[in-house]
Amino acid sequence: MENTTPWLVIVNPHAGGSKAKSDWPKISRLLLEAGFQFDVHFSTHPHHIIDLVKQLIETKNYDKIVAVGGDGTLNEVVNGVFKQTRISPDKVKVGLITVGTGNDWGRMYEMPKSYQKQIKILLKQHTILQDVGRVSYLHDTLSNHRYFVNIAGMGFDALVAKKTNLLKIRGSGGPLSYLYSLVTGLFQFHPVHVTLQRDDEEVFSGSVFSMSIGICKFNGGGMKQLPNAIPNDGLFDVTIIKKMRKSKVLRHIHQVYDGSFIHLKEVATFTGKSFTIQSEPAHKAFLETDGESLGHSPLFFEILPKAILLIIKKKAAKQYTD
Repeated sequence: MENTTPWLVIVNPHAGGSKAKSDWPKISRLLLEAGFQFDVHFSTHPHHIIDLVKQLIETKNYDKIVAVGGDGTLNEVVNGVFKQTRISPDKVKVGLITVGTGNDWGRMYEMPKSYQKQIKILLKQHTILQDVGRVSYLHDTLSNHRYFVNIAGMGFDALVAKKTNLLKIRGSGGPLSYLYSLVTGLFQFHPVHVTLQRDDEEVFSGSVFSMSIGICKFNGGGMKQLPNAIPNDGLFDVTIIKKMRKSKVLRHIHQVYDGSFIHLKEVATFTGKSFTIQSEPAHKAFLETDGESLGHSPLFFEILPKAILLIIKKKAAKQYTD
């Protein structure tokens, strides 16, 4: 079926170690061959996509968007959708052609790696009304907030994301960059003491090695940090890895990739609609969302149930349909 209204295609040329830039001619050709009518815009710097999407929705009335990049590109598109005021975010269809480093959001829905197969999925427009997370945080002394559609990480997770992003800037991004950052970061990270509140109830207080809170299952290039997450149940899943010996982390690192690590005695899991994370002022808990490094504690998370339309495989869409 040929599209009758143009799609907005947002390309992050730096995604996947500039793979998005080099592969764009091929992707563009495949989109045209599939019958897509689209307008394309390229981002030029970090966070540019957020304001670009906001402006283009408000001035050009787009309601179908394709992000060409990775999880961070999708994150910026989603934040642009929520920042604009013309149309309710749950009326905007958003899809992703994965050209990034981690591609963890697509892994949740078993999205194919082939550009041609991804474009076929976009053409069919099967969607899920997925939950969205909103986190308020500090950047230095200024308060800010960010929306996310996958996972936010604190503690060691945030350090790994920061190290991986630096590798990307230096042109060394790729799936193994997460693993490299994870192993080297072990010798730099020191546990942080945090207090976790669910609604108004304190559910955890202690030294934390790593903390993940989110909507989907995977981050860090295939780590199954939230193995029980359901993307449209109106709840966050939370995984806390308490202070653990580095040798034990290395021994059990393979279990992070199949999700079985949550059964270790040092791991605690929770679900809920809102969470607050506090830490000592001198030892901040740093934050990343969908792989993008942001600010630090205090942090407040709230879930927005079924808040955005995301284009996924038909099989996955049926799986999560009420």
